[in-house]
Amino acid sequence: MAKNLVIVESPAKAKTIEGYLGKDFVVKSSYGHVRDLAKKGLAIDIENNFKPEYAVSTDKKSVITELKKLVKEAETVWLATDEDREGEAISWHLYETLKLDKKDTKRITFNEITKPAVQRAIENPREINQELVNAQQARRVLDRLVGFELSPVLWKKVKPSLSAGRVQSVAVRLIVEREREIMNFSPENYYRVQGVFNKEKDTINANLAHNIGTDKEVEAFLESCKNANFKVTEVTKKPAIKNPSAPFTTSTLQQEASLKLGFSVSRTMSVAQRLYEAGHITYMRTDSVNLSDTAIDGAKEAIVKNYGNQYSNPKRYKNKNAGAQEAHEAIRPTEFGKQHVSMGSDEEKLYDLIWKRSIASQMSQAKLERTTIKIGAENVKDLFVAKGEVIKFDGFLKVYLEASLDDDEEDKALEGLLPDVKVDDKLDTDSITATERFTKAAPRYVEASLVKKLEELGI
Repeated sequence: MAKNLVIVESPAKAKTIEGYLGKDFVVKSSYGHVRDLAKKGLAIDIENNFKPEYAVSTDKKSVITELKKLVKEAETVWLATDEDREGEAISWHLYETLKLDKKDTKRITFNEITKPAVQRAIENPREINQELVNAQQARRVLDRLVGFELSPVLWKKVKPSLSAGRVQSVAVRLIVEREREIMNFSPENYYRVQGVFNKEKDTINANLAHNIGTDKEVEAFLESCKNANFKVTEVTKKPAIKNPSAPFTTSTLQQEASLKLGFSVSRTMSVAQRLYEAGHITYMRTDSVNLSDTAIDGAKEAIVKNYGNQYSNPKRYKNKNAGAQEAHEAIRPTEFGKQHVSMGSDEEKLYDLIWKRSIASQMSQAKLERTTIKIGAENVKDLFVAKGEVIKFDGFLKVYLEASLDDDEEDKALEGLLPDVKVDDKLDTDSITATERFTKAAPRYVEASLVKKLEELGI
């Protein structure tokens, strides 16, 4: 029998890691948590500092029996569950349930399932981090306390078998509050005035600088435009830069996969789990935007090779969230030289998104020239404004552009390359139209916007 027993939580992970460690190691899976709060009653002693009462899950009793047998035969037990709160708690529950001896037990973690990372972990073991364990226990106890109180009310008032929890209850409240906001919203009309002007063969699409509020006002304005001689009153050109986004955290990956790929949160995490277990990406549950020195060097090498030295701009990012765990890494490819993976369609799409976001984060700024043209006439009281943007150096945009929840497609369509004009250039009027529009209520949450809101609220 092997001298070393390594316990991870995933069977797929176990198989990969065993291949890295050799014949002196046997790697087994706990198949996730092996015990939880007892199902009978509250299972929390509120009068005794909220002490939890744990029980081995029914479906894990055979797993525990097998692991106990292997523990007796091994000289050292390595607890190699994930490095987040849940992973630390799984290791602690295994330690308690298997009655492990502290001197023969080592805790290891790795951010990616690659041979160097696993071997580094073996060389640098530590003890179980009780603070992380306690953080997970507090979350679990809160879930039970909230659910125990609210679920019976739901069963009685709404529908049997519904559940309530620490996060889902708040999420439901946000959705309900938004729906009430929509129901109580009274739309107001206004007019968006758009002009199409020509200079020889060139066309300029422009919006009136201000919306017009009433039918009478818009009729008067259009009447004033009928015989007006429009000309260019101002041209400004300003250099601008666009910076790349930070590498993915769990939350930003969920949001971007929803917007760009149409993936649900659960689908994103399931696909990311498979990529992680196959050794293609780093651990996918993280709130950090950090990249390791090795990762930054790997990204630079790939950028210079694929796009040229002028596209490389190595940088480190800082978390805006003060509670983020800075020791962890952002979600990134384990090998930047691997631009594609051969797995299922979902895995290939999500890997492509992660690769591009990670590479872009280490690339140069995009350099732009933003042009604003103002158009007016002597008897017309307001100005038309056309805005254009020219990319002088594409930088990170060569690879990736972040999706937005707030894009106004109509306004975006008006922004583009503008013709070369000068102040006092006379323009022919092709058309001036006023379109009635209505103010809109805040939109209903989609998964991406709900995740973003929960993150903003620190939930």
